[in-house]
Amino acid sequence: MTNLLHAKCHPLEGGEPMADAQIRSHLNEVSGWHFDGKAIEKTFTFKDWLETIAFVDAMAWICHTEDHHPDVALSYNRCVIRFNTHSVGGVSINDFICAAKVNALVAFAA
Repeated sequence: MTNLLHAKCHPLEGGEPMADAQIRSHLNEVSGWHFDGKAIEKTFTFKDWLETIAFVDAMAWICHTEDHHPDVALSYNRCVIRFNTHSVGGVSINDFICAAKVNALVAFAA
């Protein structure tokens, strides 16, 4: 297994997406995330709007520093994060690196 939390995203232009078996293996490393056939996704729930926005701001900074950006669906006390890698047409290691870092952000804030 990879130490996802300490890994860095890297450009994958022209690469191949992960096989389903690799995705299932890496899902064991990122609690609460699931694969929907196209992306990995997790829903985060918060106390209120301010906590939700604070999470989105912090998550955005992490993803910006990795140069790997998710799709985000936002509501009052909920945020759904979806990662996939457009340059490979599916899920890549970069998605799992960012998922691990987002999980660590929530664990740190708890």
